[in-house]
Amino acid sequence: MATQSPNVVAQAISILPADRARLMGQKGSVLWFTGLSGSGKSTLANALDAELHRNGTKTALLDGDNLRHGLCGDLGFGAEDRHENLRRVAEVAKLMADTGLVVITAFVSPFRSDRDRARTIIGPERFAEIYVDCPLEVCAARDVKGLYAKAQAGLIADFTGVNSPYEAPLAPELTVSSGAESLEASTRRVAEWYKTFNSRL
Repeated sequence: MATQSPNVVAQAISILPADRARLMGQKGSVLWFTGLSGSGKSTLANALDAELHRNGTKTALLDGDNLRHGLCGDLGFGAEDRHENLRRVAEVAKLMADTGLVVITAFVSPFRSDRDRARTIIGPERFAEIYVDCPLEVCAARDVKGLYAKAQAGLIADFTGVNSPYEAPLAPELTVSSGAESLEASTRRVAEWYKTFNSRL
């Protein structure tokens, strides 16, 4: 990552996030879904996005694979690039939350340090870590892309859960056991939890 030039100076702006939130009629926040590949975090994040949208909440959905086709298309999957990928996501999510949107993100984000940095960038009071907990064997059995098999065969290096670690959250705002309940039940539970979280913003 390039070092920031000393000639770059922040520009003062007249309309603050609180002003935009009042116009939007809601306060911005970031719901950060994390979990192993195949845990169901993208599916759950998408279902929650649809549920909140139906209820009139203005949302935005940022998914790991989708951003790899655009904003982060120049990054690889080595450690440094993975850290940079999540830094970019956090900065974009912060900008969106500043407008009053509820931003739902779905990324493996295996390292606590990256998730902690995202919390700091976005602001801890409007950041919620949602851990989609699912046994590794269930994730591998669900894997329609065949990524676990490729990693186990040595065809993919640094694949989380096989040859690279996943650091589970120590104190997430919410844990969803996707291997033990249906998508519908998980979606209802997260949507109900969100009401309480949103009321505290």
